[in-house]
Amino acid sequence: MSWLPKSPKARRRLWIILAAAPVLALAVGLSLYAMKDNVTFFYSPSEVTEEAVPAGRNIRLGGLVVMGSVEKFNDGSVKFDVTDNAGEATVLFHGDLPDLFREGQGIVAQGQFGEDRVFKATQVLAKHDETYMPPEVAERLKQTGEWRPEAGGYAPKEN
Repeated sequence: MSWLPKSPKARRRLWIILAAAPVLALAVGLSLYAMKDNVTFFYSPSEVTEEAVPAGRNIRLGGLVVMGSVEKFNDGSVKFDVTDNAGEATVLFHGDLPDLFREGQGIVAQGQFGEDRVFKATQVLAKHDETYMPPEVAERLKQTGEWRPEAGGYAPKEN
């Protein structure tokens, strides 16, 4: 007993499928390999350890801008801290910040960490309105128990 179909038409279809499957698998594999450097993952400040996010890897860092941490420099760069109340990360951005950027509000910055563990952002995205917060940041705040919907989504821990 042969596992091949008896009909010549069905055999031809089977051989076409068997020949096309490895070609398709190779094309998908090469596509995924080519895109691996363009995939940016989202991290919160408490997750950006040296082991999890090595220097030079493109990521998105999201959190809340720490009150009183924004420093503007003469060369047009801005330095600020981002927190999720479990950790903090320093962000350095050179360029124009979004109009809605301010302290205590949620942001998402895209860029990479330098060897000094300062996040060098190439793009900063701010919230859309007073109730918007990136879903990932809101989820992290809920996990840490910092989610306060009656206070506009976030209230800092009281010491």
